[in-house]
Amino acid sequence: MPRQIISKWSFLILSSVVISALLKLAHIPAAVMLGAIFAGIVFSYKNMEGRIHPAVFRFSQGIIGCMIAARIPLNIVDELKSSWLFFIIGVLSAIIGAAFIGFIMAKKKILPGSTAIWGISPGGATAMTIMSEDFGADMRLVAFMQYMRVVFMTLLASLVSWLWIEDSGIPVPEIPWFPTINWYNFALTITLAACGAVLTGWFKIPAGSIMLPLIFGIFLQNTSGYKLELPYWLLAISYTIVGWNIGLRFTRQVIMYVYKVFPKVLLSIIALVMVCAVVAVLLVYFADIDPLTAYLATSPGGLDSVAIIAASSPVNMPFIMAMQTCRLILAVSLSPILARLISKRL
Repeated sequence: MPRQIISKWSFLILSSVVISALLKLAHIPAAVMLGAIFAGIVFSYKNMEGRIHPAVFRFSQGIIGCMIAARIPLNIVDELKSSWLFFIIGVLSAIIGAAFIGFIMAKKKILPGSTAIWGISPGGATAMTIMSEDFGADMRLVAFMQYMRVVFMTLLASLVSWLWIEDSGIPVPEIPWFPTINWYNFALTITLAACGAVLTGWFKIPAGSIMLPLIFGIFLQNTSGYKLELPYWLLAISYTIVGWNIGLRFTRQVIMYVYKVFPKVLLSIIALVMVCAVVAVLLVYFADIDPLTAYLATSPGGLDSVAIIAASSPVNMPFIMAMQTCRLILAVSLSPILARLISKRL
């Protein structure tokens, strides 16, 4: 049995490395995470059982939260003042658009009950999946819709970033894999990510494993002189674990279960993308935001996925993460209310 387990995980690791390397050679942003997603999907579809331990996944999200914090200054509010109206529109558009699309899907009986509303909601995929079961939705369908949206948006965002970088000629600096490490700062960074993971596990805070290190990381780095230490090898491991956590959910059983509604689910995701794209265009023309930043800020993908893509692209990281974070908080807060209202309406 141990030999079989080692063989399976060796296959997953090796295939992740190979796919990531090929994507990296093609200069695709977030190549490490995308490679892990594809490898995870293949692994699951071949009926090789595997799962990432929740604590490991939460710690990896905490590292990504630290990575975001390292790129966001404390005066982020000042940077958003000039475009506050479009910022609010950008935050609300995806939530309202998703609620409308979910209402149409539920009304047409494409999916049962409030499943469509939870499945299309642009919040944290894990939080939405867990919360949906308490409100009578089909957790399997919600998980499929949420993670299918994350995969689709990750691929699309990576493609857009790649095309934008190629066309603009803006060089993306190479990041050394094994830089010199300040071990004191490194230990504090690991502690921050671990504390976020532990507190999230104890108190069941939606998206807390990424949000807590992000919030406290910004505060510490901008007020105490403490510098977050994130060598790229640590980020790559975290990106891989996040990618596996997405890909491993696409088992053959799940895919077969939703086979009939797949085209309609895909159409709903495309409709949500179009809503967000319109807002991105408004940001470009009226708020003077560069196109790639506007697209990633309004993209209805996962917060961690967008953060990884943004980190490997020449964009305004603070603006992107501020909009993504605010939308995540609102989506997690409003989804139960919207689900109830729409269910009553139906």
